[in-house]
Amino acid sequence: MSGLWTFVGRRVGHTVLVLFCVATVSFFIVRLAGDPVQQMLPPEATAEQEAALRASLGLDRPLLDQYLSYLGGLLRLDFGQSVFFHRPAFGVIMERLPLTVDLAVAAMAFTLVLAIPAGIVSAVRRGTATDTSVMASVLVGQSTPAFWVGILLILVFAVNLRWLPASGTGSPAHLVLPAITLGLYSAAMIARLLRSSLIDVLGEDYIRTARAKGLPGWRAVTSHGLRNAALPVVTVVGLEVGSLLGGAILTEQVFSWPGIGRLTVEAITYRDYPLMQATVLFLAAVFVLVNLIVDLSYALLDPRVRLA
Repeated sequence: MSGLWTFVGRRVGHTVLVLFCVATVSFFIVRLAGDPVQQMLPPEATAEQEAALRASLGLDRPLLDQYLSYLGGLLRLDFGQSVFFHRPAFGVIMERLPLTVDLAVAAMAFTLVLAIPAGIVSAVRRGTATDTSVMASVLVGQSTPAFWVGILLILVFAVNLRWLPASGTGSPAHLVLPAITLGLYSAAMIARLLRSSLIDVLGEDYIRTARAKGLPGWRAVTSHGLRNAALPVVTVVGLEVGSLLGGAILTEQVFSWPGIGRLTVEAITYRDYPLMQATVLFLAAVFVLVNLIVDLSYALLDPRVRLA
């Protein structure tokens, strides 16, 4: 147990270090986007008006003072005031987060429902026409750009058939097309990885022993093979969850889904320094937290990891 707490403490320390580096890099890089004052004021604004707005935003202070003030705010969970929305940047992100979570959950559900059976069937029927068909479909799904898939789905199911809404939010039907678009690439990648990992596991001695003792083939695959083949799949699923929660920019833009991804584009468009920094830091925090959960889940899936 002490080893577990040591591991968790070390990972938490790494998390703090990563977030500090991300905050530092994002602070200085977003300043390269230009002066937000010129974006906010009309072209006929005077120099006095620009100077007054710049002073109200704190952009007239030395860069080091701005940086130290920013770090001090992070310690108080203060991510600054959004220049465009005129509200705390963290509050703006929290308003968009539920929609991103809904989309991420729907996309991951579609991913797992499609990827796990495809990977298992392809591994069990390795070298057959079924395996070839499944892997060919997976390859097409993995190589097709998400924005093209989204536009194609809108054209077929929203414009021609009129079965589903093309964009926006408001009902579960609005989730279908963006969830499929977002989950298709992940499903293809996870199916290929699961097939490869499961093929290696099915050749192990304990699988042959289980079958020799009379255990049905499907039980040997699901009870013994799938669990031991799950470690690399869990890693990829964790990374994909981080990507989905961080915001899928292209998908949210195509379907006008007002989540974190679209908010990031808006922050860049309006040169909203605090909001850009907050979205980048939020994305980094999601990835680090998901990776920590994935690492801890290894011990539950594989007793060898637990002993180590």
